[in-house]
Amino acid sequence: MSDGVREWRFYVDDMIAFAEKVLAYTAGLDQPAFVANTLVYDATLRPHMIVATRNRLIHAYLGIDNDTLWSIVVTDVPALLTTLRTVRQHSS
Repeated sequence: MSDGVREWRFYVDDMIAFAEKVLAYTAGLDQPAFVANTLVYDATLRPHMIVATRNRLIHAYLGIDNDTLWSIVVTDVPALLTTLRTVRQHSS
């Protein structure tokens, strides 16, 4: 890493940490409670965007589709986390 390029495993570790945060923030919530809790809602957006769901979340820059965001939280993030952990485990 002397050339200043970050090793890809660190990016995987970051994505795992972000996915774990999303699941921790939203644990025990249903979609209406998630949307109503602005602190959790806002805290969940940043990791989502960083984990590359930005294109799916934001449509025409008019706002965020809550149904899509909740679908990502309950379906995509757990699946992504499983995949990331597998990739990380096999890269060690």
